[in-house]
Amino acid sequence: MSSFWQRTLSGAVYVALVVASILVHPIFFGVLFLIVSMLAVREQHVLLNSSRFATIGSMLAGGLLFVVAWLLCNYDGLTLSQLTMCLCADILLLIILLVAELWEKAENPIHNWGNILISQIMIAVPFALMNVVLDKSKFLLLALFITIWVNDTGAYCVGCLTAKRKNGNHKMFPRVSPAKSWEGLFGGAIFALLAGYIYYKVGWFADWSHPLLSALVFALCISVWGTLGDLMESLMKRTVGVKDSGKFMPGHGGVLDRFDSILLATPVITLLLFLM
Repeated sequence: MSSFWQRTLSGAVYVALVVASILVHPIFFGVLFLIVSMLAVREQHVLLNSSRFATIGSMLAGGLLFVVAWLLCNYDGLTLSQLTMCLCADILLLIILLVAELWEKAENPIHNWGNILISQIMIAVPFALMNVVLDKSKFLLLALFITIWVNDTGAYCVGCLTAKRKNGNHKMFPRVSPAKSWEGLFGGAIFALLAGYIYYKVGWFADWSHPLLSALVFALCISVWGTLGDLMESLMKRTVGVKDSGKFMPGHGGVLDRFDSILLATPVITLLLFLM
């Protein structure tokens, strides 16, 4: 199979699974994204050359955090004290991982500490917060993913067109991602705002106090923070000298390559839900 068709097929499966998990049932979403979040944590640790103990421990901590968030949003039978106990267990596990470096005898224990904390803050927490967005509305979480895809497509198309000019385009961070330009950023934002307007027209923001404004702010936040998330993952890959974060998806790279834009956009959108 050619690389084009391989990339197309794996991309179609990726989109179908994400959309189906959001629209079909919370259990489907919970199982799929629990696996994805743990794989993303593992990928980050492998990429940054963490110890096996730190990698497995972080995967368990990230998975437990996701389960706690899922239960909080989907299961009314749990009491607040039970949920608090689960959250405390997750924090205790993280503390144990950090303290365990006393016995690991690693040459650079701070390296493992940093990787553990980064994996939880930048990967596990955003994936867990997806449950909060889904609990608010499955269409909002779907809009989050659609906006990321539309923004990336718009940025790519506009970036390619402006690159053909005599002086080319203006690079954002050439040492991090040489292909990304300010023209692409603005092009992606315009596409994202058009998507936001469509969300408003179909009624996905009908219960918000200012539906049109909310939809546009929602889309613009995703465009900006999604791009920053992409750049941060690119910085991590460039620092360790790799092109892709993994080989999980044929033709697309690793899990982090597919979900990097979501990692910063999700916390911002969760905050937006509470503010607006």
